Amino acid sequence: MPIDAILFDKDGTLFDFANTWGAFGLNVLLRLADGDNQRAAELGRIIGFDLESVTYSEDSIVIAGTVEEVADVLVPHLPDMEHEELIDLLNVESASAPQAPAVTLAPFLNGLRDAGLKLGVATNDGEMPALEHLASAGIREHFDFVAGYDSGHGYKPGPGQLLAFAAHVDVAPERVAMVGDSLHDLQAGRAAGMTTIGVLTGLAPAETLAPFADVVLPNIGHIPGWLAKD
Repeated sequence: MPIDAILFDKDGTLFDFANTWGAFGLNVLLRLADGDNQRAAELGRIIGFDLESVTYSEDSIVIAGTVEEVADVLVPHLPDMEHEELIDLLNVESASAPQAPAVTLAPFLNGLRDAGLKLGVATNDGEMPALEHLASAGIREHFDFVAGYDSGHGYKPGPGQLLAFAAHVDVAPERVAMVGDSLHDLQAGRAAGMTTIGVLTGLAPAETLAPFADVVLPNIGHIPGWLAKD
């Protein structure tokens, strides 16, 4: 089946996860712990983040969870902070996190658009930080559709964002490819009836993604070659 549209996850897909979100995790946890390293390390363990190595575990809730889900697990350990206050803090800190592109994005996306493909982003991050990140990389205008967990379509692994994209660009789901670095992305793609492309710029290894992916690629830069071959 030909592919007429591609929907990208953001973190770990358009942007390399480890190089983008390590410093964010360190800064947020130290801020929540008022600079107390031991306290920050305890909070880090709750969300699957190691303060010393500045790395996330493969099953960290930060990888594919929404901001609300991250806040849900942290707020019981922050008695002086309200849930909504924590969500706001995480969104503000997230929006200003410097992004590390997985490939040189503008020419890559220009090539896909020149080939006639419709493009979108579906992330479990908030819509506001997502738009900030795309704008900071100079690629906001390359996308026909951008949805966060709070955009009204649900969030992955549910198919709502994906089906909303397909409807928005008027392309049948079976002619859309969902590209992501996590099982949430690929499970959402399968649920929506889309082709699923796994990439290895997140933390999940190929063997984790393979059962839910039509193909697993090193990064998004390999997609044009795969589409041409397919």
